[in-house]
Amino acid sequence: MEETNHATELLGLSLIGQNVGSTAGRLFHGIDPSNGEQLQPAYTTTSEEEIERAAALASEAAAEYSSLAPSRRAEFLRLIADQIEQHSELIVKRAQRESGLPIQRLNGELARTTGQLRLFAKMVEDGWWVDARIDTADPTREPSPKPDARSMLQSLGPVVIFGASNFPLAFSVAGGDTASALAAGCPVIVKAHPAHPGVSELVGRIIQQSVSTCCLPEGTFSLLFDAGIEVGTKLAGHRLVNAVAFTGSAAGGKALMRVAADRPVPIPCFAEMGSVNPLVILPGAMELDAPGEAKGLLASFTLGSGQFCTKPGLVFIPEGESTEKFLGILRDGVAAMPPSGMLTFAMASAYRDRTTQRAATDSRLLACSGGDWPKHSAAAEVKLFQVAVAEYLSDRQLSEEIFGPSTLLVSYHDSLELMAAIQLLEGHLTATVHGTEADLRQAGDLIDELRTKVGRLLFAGYPTGVEVGHAMMHGGPYPASSDARSTSVGTRAMLRFVRPVCYQDAPDWLLPQELRRTNPLGIVRLLNGEWTTAVEATS
Repeated sequence: MEETNHATELLGLSLIGQNVGSTAGRLFHGIDPSNGEQLQPAYTTTSEEEIERAAALASEAAAEYSSLAPSRRAEFLRLIADQIEQHSELIVKRAQRESGLPIQRLNGELARTTGQLRLFAKMVEDGWWVDARIDTADPTREPSPKPDARSMLQSLGPVVIFGASNFPLAFSVAGGDTASALAAGCPVIVKAHPAHPGVSELVGRIIQQSVSTCCLPEGTFSLLFDAGIEVGTKLAGHRLVNAVAFTGSAAGGKALMRVAADRPVPIPCFAEMGSVNPLVILPGAMELDAPGEAKGLLASFTLGSGQFCTKPGLVFIPEGESTEKFLGILRDGVAAMPPSGMLTFAMASAYRDRTTQRAATDSRLLACSGGDWPKHSAAAEVKLFQVAVAEYLSDRQLSEEIFGPSTLLVSYHDSLELMAAIQLLEGHLTATVHGTEADLRQAGDLIDELRTKVGRLLFAGYPTGVEVGHAMMHGGPYPASSDARSTSVGTRAMLRFVRPVCYQDAPDWLLPQELRRTNPLGIVRLLNGEWTTAVEATS
């Protein structure tokens, strides 16, 4: 394999540790969704030999990388963030060509990417995330002595990350999955999304060079390319890979879950597969501000051309005079919108097929955006549908996600009809309830039911905006994600890539620093049932 060049040059080759892959293999291109242009260079599909090499390097790196001092791991994450910012103009420009997303949106996404890296760096330094727990020995206890037991969270080993189509930066090569896995002490192999190979390579080269600058093991990071699913499937099934993280379609997530489960030694597959994200508008809220509800909903379900996994795709609305005003404003707003640019031609085609199918069933097309589609572009119309609860309950296809700028309004007559619909919901990432205080006080059963079906429950605003922080939960019961206990956004994301390990009666010199009696890192630990930074008393 050839030596790497400067981080900003595009070669169209995979990054295997500190080297680049071979030029021999199937070729594919990134496509500009605004005009269908093939973007240069062509990208070479990773070979089986290169997959094997990347996995072997990651496995070789695992022990050394996981045992790094927290300060060194934090330094590595911050260097990646700094270098992404230094090359931000080039990265955003390429991301715009490959995704069609506006520059302002991509600048915000880049800031989120670097912010996540720095947040995880601080987590690593603070140390409390390892959940160090110590129960000291009591040799005098009767009828049997009490042993010394110490446990903490430790890294799983090599992790495969799949780049997402709708976030070419924040859920991609250096996005939240990669940042949290690296922070947890896991070497990472990224399978780049084929829709944006160029920006993936740019960011990948930054991480690759940061590995070298920080003198980390070569296999700490690799980046592999493929236009299809073959490379990703082989990675998920590789004997040296210990976990998988995926953001994308339900079909893709379920396929990876099967691969991970069917291995001789099954591994966790953390798949975030999107959802419909039901929004419930209660009668008092509709009466209080029907225009505000209409305008807020329109802005939310069309944000980013409806290509957010938290888009409200199902909206329950009460019957009544205020709702008629709401519907009129919403219809006019949709009709006045231009066609909406999609991320890829395949997504635009699938959206058009799904919305055409929905319009042909018992559901009713309430409004459609006007204007001509830009020639040779991946564009689609904004579409608004409405049905009554009875229609919704009789057609389960109406509960399925349509990825793109569309939403379905479901009219309910009373709280009994509304509860009947809510009880049939599957798992979702979010649910939103808009209501006055009087509404919410009467909606206890509704809220209790929604709480069992989502990872995040909102009472103001809209779900299309996921704040990165310590408390955020971006996951939900199946089929929204493969494991309702995990999140792909926020600091709890690190918990996907670790497992607890207990040391019993171990000599102090053998223990990880986080568990030693002198607490050399000064972290918060659960010492005999009390959270403290104290050094253990010696006898």
